[in-house]
Amino acid sequence: MDRRRQSRVFVDLPVQIWGMDANFRPFTQSASLRSISGRGATLQCVDAFLKPGEVIDILYEGNRGQFRIVWCGRPGTQSAGEVGLENVSETRLWDVDPLRCAAAVGQG
Repeated sequence: MDRRRQSRVFVDLPVQIWGMDANFRPFTQSASLRSISGRGATLQCVDAFLKPGEVIDILYEGNRGQFRIVWCGRPGTQSAGEVGLENVSETRLWDVDPLRCAAAVGQG
């Protein structure tokens, strides 16, 4: 059973991320969004050592938002380099409505 509270849309969108890593060192890097929902997202290709609870900034097409890290893929697993995020800012970074996308897929 899926525990998600909102529908997700799978995407491949380039972003820039930055913040403090788990060792309290500043980092910045390119990454990409793998999935998005109304309040969260999943990043992939993340090299920084991050931990749940920390907040990072994301820049997408000139828009910036802050996201709390909810989970991190474990090194050596298929989800290594992936990070689950929850939007903690009022900013909506992407112009995609996951509910409308899910409805369109269901119709087509």
